[in-house]
Amino acid sequence: MMTAIERFTIAVAFAAASAPLAAQTGSPAYPSKVIRVVVPYPPGAGTDLHARALAQKMTENLGQAVIVDNRSGANGIPAMELVAKSPPDGYTLVYALPAQYAVNPALYPRLPYDPVRDFDPVMLVVRTPLVLFAHPSVPVRSIKELIELARAQADALTLASAGNGSAGHLSLEMFKLMSGTRILHVPYKGAAPSMVDLIAGHAQLSFLAWSTAGGYAKAGKLRALGVTSARRAAALPDLPSIAETLPGYDISNWYGAAGPKGMPKPVIARLNAEIGRALNTPELRQGFEREAIEPIGGTPEAFGDYIKSEMVKWGKLVKASGLKID
Repeated sequence: MMTAIERFTIAVAFAAASAPLAAQTGSPAYPSKVIRVVVPYPPGAGTDLHARALAQKMTENLGQAVIVDNRSGANGIPAMELVAKSPPDGYTLVYALPAQYAVNPALYPRLPYDPVRDFDPVMLVVRTPLVLFAHPSVPVRSIKELIELARAQADALTLASAGNGSAGHLSLEMFKLMSGTRILHVPYKGAAPSMVDLIAGHAQLSFLAWSTAGGYAKAGKLRALGVTSARRAAALPDLPSIAETLPGYDISNWYGAAGPKGMPKPVIARLNAEIGRALNTPELRQGFEREAIEPIGGTPEAFGDYIKSEMVKWGKLVKASGLKID
């Protein structure tokens, strides 16, 4: 019969052997500490707001803290590089946009990360159109009137965006190509600071998420001219799509979660399940839909395929616009 010391020794050895196994098998041992979600934009923008809503719901469901870490600047390159070089243990994720996953590879000749080689996709979370907002001082009330004004006064209007290569920037480039207009682009370090200058009248236009700037339009501080999706958004039925004036115009922003390459498959599966669980919470889903945010979900493999297809799509737009950043 074993002594108490022998039983204790075996128990310790079993626990030590089980710890790495638990991480690999996705047992309740994961998560056992704080999960950090890196957002490549400053607080206050749409990306940050729904990342925090998801993080809060995941915290409630998991019983383990999920926190948002804002790392803005350089179109999300530092944030993506930080996550790519983090331990692939499921405790550091990125919640990023097409700018980081699909635009930067075409825009920057020397990028310190590869969205396919350096990341394990977890889930395509939501998709949302942008809205073209104008400062009330701009004497237009429709996309048609804006095009007429921009053609008559080349380079007189300025558009503030979340940064070079952001969806707002690329939305402008597509708009200029299709409308034959010249509008000056002014990049900011995130959507929130660009919106501040738009409200102040330092810029005349901006493509922003409704969740970011819709409240200011309702208050009369901004004027919404059109959505960037091919059809009107269900949450904004009275707001025309830009495609109603420029047939074929279609850009939507999307948001997806990923982690460093090499995460254990059970951990990826657990994260996918927990994000999906949070996303399907009725109050969260209804809140997103009110803000013209469409919940998507799906498998990690589906998100990986989507990233590759979006790299082709956005790469073509970057090439057509002639954009390049050293």
